[in-house]
Amino acid sequence: MKGISRDPHQKRDSSSSSSNRYKCKGCCVCVILLIILVIILFGVGIYSYCDEISTENGTVYINGSSAIGRIDDDFVCVTLDWWPPHKCDYGTCSWGNASLLNLDLTNPILQSALQALSPLKIRLGGTLQDKVIYQNESEKTKAAQSCTHFDFVKNGSELFSFSHGCLSMSRWDQLNLFFQKTGAVIIFGLNALSGKIIDSHGLATGAWDSTNAESLIRYTVNKGYQIHGWELGNEVSGNGIGARITAEQYASDINHLQNIVKKIYNGSKVIKPLVLAPGGFFDPIWFKKFIDKASKSLQVVTHHVYNLGPGSDEHLIDKILHPSFLNGESNTLSSLQNILKHSGTSAVAWVGEAGGAYNSGRNLVTNAFVFSFWYLDQLGMAASYDTKTYCRQTLVGGNYGLLNTNTFVPNPDYYSYYSALLWHRLMGNNVLSTSFSGQAKLRTYAHCSKKSKGITLLLINLEKSTAVQVLVSTTASTSNTSSHIEREEYHLMAGNGDLHSQTVLLNGKVLTIDSSGVIPSLEPVFKRVSDPITVSPYSLVFVVIPNINVLAC
Repeated sequence: MKGISRDPHQKRDSSSSSSNRYKCKGCCVCVILLIILVIILFGVGIYSYCDEISTENGTVYINGSSAIGRIDDDFVCVTLDWWPPHKCDYGTCSWGNASLLNLDLTNPILQSALQALSPLKIRLGGTLQDKVIYQNESEKTKAAQSCTHFDFVKNGSELFSFSHGCLSMSRWDQLNLFFQKTGAVIIFGLNALSGKIIDSHGLATGAWDSTNAESLIRYTVNKGYQIHGWELGNEVSGNGIGARITAEQYASDINHLQNIVKKIYNGSKVIKPLVLAPGGFFDPIWFKKFIDKASKSLQVVTHHVYNLGPGSDEHLIDKILHPSFLNGESNTLSSLQNILKHSGTSAVAWVGEAGGAYNSGRNLVTNAFVFSFWYLDQLGMAASYDTKTYCRQTLVGGNYGLLNTNTFVPNPDYYSYYSALLWHRLMGNNVLSTSFSGQAKLRTYAHCSKKSKGITLLLINLEKSTAVQVLVSTTASTSNTSSHIEREEYHLMAGNGDLHSQTVLLNGKVLTIDSSGVIPSLEPVFKRVSDPITVSPYSLVFVVIPNINVLAC
């Protein structure tokens, strides 16, 4: 679980330099002067207003003979965290009232946001989950009985620099009623450090004390609350963050959790949930050892993604727009896929938490349009390695929330505004292999279409000043070449061409949400299937092609 904020003075591209200005011709000089005046008066940033746009041609090749992966229907997932308002990074406190303990569950925009993607998986957890006590009046410990001091208190001498917090059963009731109302599918992260002793090197030893967790699970079943999965621990695998558990001990603890789940759910009308772990950063040696020893108890292997580094990094945008950097995550996805394939387990892979930049992200980067390039590329890449679910950090909270922490109004890469909602609506279960032939920095992904015949493409143009005219070529397919057939296109671009923008354009129109939380309709433009697809610079495009039928679909 991670979190930061940023000072908005991100490095601008060189288009505003004097050398590029001289390239502008005619009335563009007047436009420059006007833009400079606007900047002086209003502090508005600019991006490549006078860049000369070139055009390149390229072809996307799609292998339709067989699927290379298959995702869940509710592949898109989000997280809710425990961080209190006084969680601060690099001098900025970006969490507000976004904690599971104080989130306003009555807000209509929040409710509409969840209902727009129902059923939506939500993973409840994060760093402080391993310091949460669950209220239980029958337990001997006073902390578990009372829950009078339920919020986390800042304390630099304690693990994770916070005291223990407490989840009261009244709050647990409120959360579950809210999730039922909005159609959310819940994964709950349990405290894996309960009963363990942590030495000076961060090694947590001893068996997991499941008493408190068992009381929560039993209460949940008795109330009839449906939980999709119980996950044990947060980032205490491998080298761990703050604390670590050996693979052998973690496997023993997971086997114990599986036995508890079987015992409590046996004979219950509530569907038995999944058991997930370890919810940490991928370490191939540790993960292989853990999976081998817990293969019969695990249904899902979860790992976290913060491959951009700390939120304080001034070069986050450079990383996001660099193809070779984006490709780096494929090594983790491929390695985990290979371990699962050869382990004999039936467990599948999820990305259980992904915020890109740790320590709460970076303001005007991880909550701005530019982050959509990273996020959608991650969704496409993870799916191509047979990852079943991808949980974005966070729904709300930090500088990477899909919703604004204070208003709950969607940030630009919030799914119901565009990217994840379009993915959810258009990208089907079966994943197709793609390749691109061309000079441009164009990322390409393809799935069988979700609710119609044909295929859906996701095209991500990382070029600043190059548009790409794309043709599509498929193998193991049949197609109707009638000139009357049309495809759907959804073009996403930043407002004013500024990658830091928190305004999003869909097919040239600004997306807005009204005060009652009504999500705008996401309407396509229609083009003839015989025409090439035009992908503008710094844009993302979903394309639904109904006339191509491949064997994999």
